[in-house]
Amino acid sequence: MLGFLQNWEEAIIATERIQRRLAAILAADVVGYSRLMAADEAGTLAELSALRRELIDPKIAEHGGRTVKLMGDGALVEFASVVDALECAVAIQLAMGKHNAAKPEDRRIVFRIGINVGDIIIEGDDIYGDGVNVAARLESLAEPGGICISSSVREQVLNKVPISFSDLGEQTVKNIERPIRVYYVLLEGTSSATPPEVAVSQPAQAQRPSIAVLPFANMSGDPEQEYFADGISEDIITALSKISGLFVIARNSSFTFKGKSVHVGEIGKKLGVRFVLEGSVRKAGNRVRITAQLVDAGSAGHIWAERFDRELTDIFAVQDEVTKEIVAALALNLTIGEQQQVAGEHTSSPEAYDCFLRGRELWHLQTKETNAEARVAFQRAIELDPNFAPAYALLAITHMRDYLNQWSASPSLSLEEGYKVAQEAVGRSDRDPYAHWALGSLYLWLRRHDEAERELKRAISLNPSFSLGYTLLGLTLHYSGRSEKALYYFEHAIALDPYTDVYLHFQSQAYFQLGRYEKAVEVLKRRLTRHPDTDISRVLLAASFGHLGRTDEARAQWQEVFRINPNYSLEHRRKVLPYKNPSDFELVVEGLRKAGLVA
Repeated sequence: MLGFLQNWEEAIIATERIQRRLAAILAADVVGYSRLMAADEAGTLAELSALRRELIDPKIAEHGGRTVKLMGDGALVEFASVVDALECAVAIQLAMGKHNAAKPEDRRIVFRIGINVGDIIIEGDDIYGDGVNVAARLESLAEPGGICISSSVREQVLNKVPISFSDLGEQTVKNIERPIRVYYVLLEGTSSATPPEVAVSQPAQAQRPSIAVLPFANMSGDPEQEYFADGISEDIITALSKISGLFVIARNSSFTFKGKSVHVGEIGKKLGVRFVLEGSVRKAGNRVRITAQLVDAGSAGHIWAERFDRELTDIFAVQDEVTKEIVAALALNLTIGEQQQVAGEHTSSPEAYDCFLRGRELWHLQTKETNAEARVAFQRAIELDPNFAPAYALLAITHMRDYLNQWSASPSLSLEEGYKVAQEAVGRSDRDPYAHWALGSLYLWLRRHDEAERELKRAISLNPSFSLGYTLLGLTLHYSGRSEKALYYFEHAIALDPYTDVYLHFQSQAYFQLGRYEKAVEVLKRRLTRHPDTDISRVLLAASFGHLGRTDEARAQWQEVFRINPNYSLEHRRKVLPYKNPSDFELVVEGLRKAGLVA
């Protein structure tokens, strides 16, 4: 017994000697270190030593870091502040990008960096423990020149740094029992601005709880109030979409079930979601009644249900309450930034909100007449509330549509006006995803690709389920000649909005640009099955057949183009499509030429 007590006391003393603390850990390594050493050992060591002395060590010191250890191909650095750790990593990667710009690709020293915040064990000058191990695994997930961080890091830096992130979902890594939620740091103006492909192979729905919000039924007894019920549904979709831990089906796909009697289990299967939110809206005078119920699509069991009877002026409070109840029912953990973001920025004018909902309903119809009517409604909303950012955002897009479709007397002036209004949208609210999406859209058509990419990444960081944001970012990359990375975003957009078939056209454009003509044909045929009367997809299909030497099939598609649209013009497409490199569009013309369809 005495022996047992003595051993127990020794164990207590040993435990007391272990020092622990919470810290931010930065792990870095050199990509392809063995290859560089094999090619030029002395030169590699000399350059790496100079980089550490002149660039890396000063950055670490500037941000209050302590270099714990240096390995031949990497380093482990401890920071007291998570913000300092992230800002140091970004500063190093941006500086390395400039340093490597003039060097041959095979002689560049490129780092991967991972950052975690967690409990560490201190032993002398060394540190170890789970916090360190996770940082090392995050580093291995990063692309060359990139940075991966844990969810705990993102939560602590959100709204404290002007940096955007892409959610890579939960990743299973070596020697760590639990999955790690990983975020990729989007470094502006570098090749690391696009997340690694690690998340592409995993269905986005599988990484987080998934939900579809069905259009709420209009119980007002007045068909004219349909826009109001639809608007409430769409705003709830937007609010839920801002939660990074939730996968939210886009409006276009969930609204395909409007007015249809379909079992929630079937809806769940068709949209690939676990949960379905349905409800109704009754508006009478200055009062509104909203009912909502959250259903498990697998079991058809009700998880949560509530009825709200409020003054019309309380409509935003009701929307926020519905969102919070869903978050609680699904046991989602929101960051402080997400809690603020989900609440949104609402107008104080019920009349402005009503004009906005009417305008948005018309805006979705996408005809020349409804586009003009929507613009009038948005302008009226802005008159009633000059700070209503969403109204500015969609107003900007009405001008852009006039430009793209040549609906105005001067399309170039429409583009200019759209750009001005989109700037106003962001100026009114830097936290509105639609504002950044609108400005990114205008930048793209103004052929300012880098600025478009920046705004669209900001939109996605504010709304992780923003299918329009993923789509337009994919298009921006495609028009910039980076279709391999564009496919990443198109896949996300299609998962979020599976019933919007035009995304298949964009995906096929990317495959076409990459010379994968058979794959482009496969995707285009899927689109034509769902939308036969499309001239642009038939043109691309004809060009694909031309490159594949399938002349008869190309000719048949070309004939269909002019049956659908007798005024189709290759010259107009060449003029309006914002390709950074004009030869990318000429690849389409070349395919048509090979089939003998154009001179």
